[in-house]
Order: sequence, then C-alpha cells, then structure tokens
Amino acid sequence: MILSAIIIFKLLAQPPKIQEEAPPPKESENVSLQSPAPEESAQPARQRKEYTYTFLLCASDQASGNVDTMIVATYDTVNQTIAMVSIPRDTLIEGVSDKGKHFYKLCNMYPYNGIDALKEEVRNIVGFPIDFYVKVNTRGFVKLVDAVGGINFNVPVHMSYDDPEQDLHIHFEPGMQYLTGSDALKVVRCRKNSDGPGVYPHNIYDAYPDADIGRTNTQRELIMTVLKKAISQPLNLPTYYDIFMENVETDLSVTDLAFFADKGLSFDFDNVTATSLPGDGTVSYKGWDWCYELYPDQVLDIVNTSGLNPYTTDITADMLDITQSGTAKQPA
Repeated sequence: MILSAIIIFKLLAQPPKIQEEAPPPKESENVSLQSPAPEESAQPARQRKEYTYTFLLCASDQASGNVDTMIVATYDTVNQTIAMVSIPRDTLIEGVSDKGKHFYKLCNMYPYNGIDALKEEVRNIVGFPIDFYVKVNTRGFVKLVDAVGGINFNVPVHMSYDDPEQDLHIHFEPGMQYLTGSDALKVVRCRKNSDGPGVYPHNIYDAYPDADIGRTNTQRELIMTVLKKAISQPLNLPTYYDIFMENVETDLSVTDLAFFADKGLSFDFDNVTATSLPGDGTVSYKGWDWCYELYPDQVLDIVNTSGLNPYTTDITADMLDITQSGTAKQPA
C-alpha cells in the first residue's frame, strides 16, 4: 500500500510552472527628442536559472497571529543545492493596512494584509520574486516531529520561561538532547527567559546574547534537522503528505509537491547554505521599539553569493527596497 502510494506520487511529479516576469515595454519606433534612445532605456528581461525555485517558509505565532518564523529558500533542482536565509520577524518596513493603519515590523504584514502582501514585501527585501509559500501551523510542526520519531538536537542556550496565561512553560539546558514534537515547538518559540532577578516584568531578559538572530538560527537548524530525518524515512512519505495537507497553507499544487518530494528524496543536506540577514535590532522608528533595520549592502552580498539569487546574473542594489531609519548602528 505504501509502495503503491509512493509510485503514484512519483508519476504525478511535474516541474512547476512559475509566472514569468513581464518583459520591458517595447520602445516606440517614433522616438521624440525628449525620449532616451532605445539602447539607453531598454532593460533586458532577467533570465532565471533552469528549474530553480524560490520559497517563503513561515509559521505564525500562537498568541498574536503574527508571522513568527520567515525563511526564504532557493532550490536549484538541477545542481541539487538549497540556499536559505532567515529574515528576523521584527525587520523594519513601512507597512499600511487596508484600513489605513500604519505598522513597521515585517511580522505584522500577514495578519493585516495577507500572504500575497507578505510575499511582495519579502521580494522588496531580497530583490527577486517568491514563487511559492509554505505556511505551517504549530499543530502540523508538532505532528511532523513526532512522525519522524522525535529528533536529537543541540539546544544552544539556557531556556527558562513561564507564562501562565498561555500555559507555556519552557525549560531546557544547553546541550544535545532528545526532543518530542511539543519539546521542539518550545525550543523554536523561546525568545525570552523569565528567571532573572526581581519580579515581572523586570525578570524578563533575552534568551540569546544576539537576541532574535540567535533564535532564527535555532529555528532554521531545527527545521533542517527534522527535514533531514524525514527524508531518511521515505516509506513515511504518505504520512508526511497527510500532515502537510491538514496543517499547511500553500500555493503549491499536488503535482508541484510530488516534483519536489521526488527531488528531495535524493537530496544531500551537505549542499545547504544557511544564514540570517544582518542588521541592527535596537532601532526605534515612529514610536515602535526594537525594530530590526537591515544593512542593504550586506543583504545584497548575501543574496548574490549564497546561492539565493535565482537569476543567471547578479541582483543589483536598485532591485532592493529596504526601509531605512537613518539611526541604525552601522556595521564595523
């Protein structure tokens, strides 16, 4: 039965079709004296690498509904490489809701304006379109970890946080340890500790020395650990598919899923590059504290050198639209 399901899945596999970017407008044959010459204004359409696809992977915060985890990934299915970059949830943006409410953190874009607006804002940051999105709920994440039999994971920092209102209690010490699905969810959620001196809220402090950057690294590494173990158990593919369909919001079709699943079964995780977008997380902007202002030059370098760029030519600075406050600490 399982073998039959895998065979059917493979037969369904078809390379996804992505929406081509609109070509530049054709120049009129009658060029006025005020118009630039065609060779000066024409911009050739950028060429995509063959069978290379871009994704936005995200998960929502249980309490607020904001997007808590955001990872952009580029999968080159020809060369079998994946590049991943985490975007901090508090990344500074200029956001406006449909009702005219202004907001200034990337994590708020989804609850205010939806997934398409979030994809477009991420495109502004990285300079290339997002082909597909995958948004998983916490229930699906827990089920997937349990379906692979749990994971062994190196918890990087002391974690001690209690929130009776959410019935949330996180207690882990650094080091390699076995995590169930519910354990893994607690690890990726942990941002703050509550065992500092004094009483609430004075006893709250960052769990990571580099604040949310450390947490995004942990999230990405834990997700990779789960995926690596899942791929090592191909006979569980029907179970993974059921979990995916019940707990994931996506614009991937069944044939798209079959294509990527088929390619993924032979993927070598040594061919993954992963990092986080650099910036300053201490920025205050228009009354919003602790915004994360990205460093555009460093973002551009990461996009072009990490394998994230899906084009055959480099992305240029004018293709990025990254909000700047003018007050961020500049990188050394």
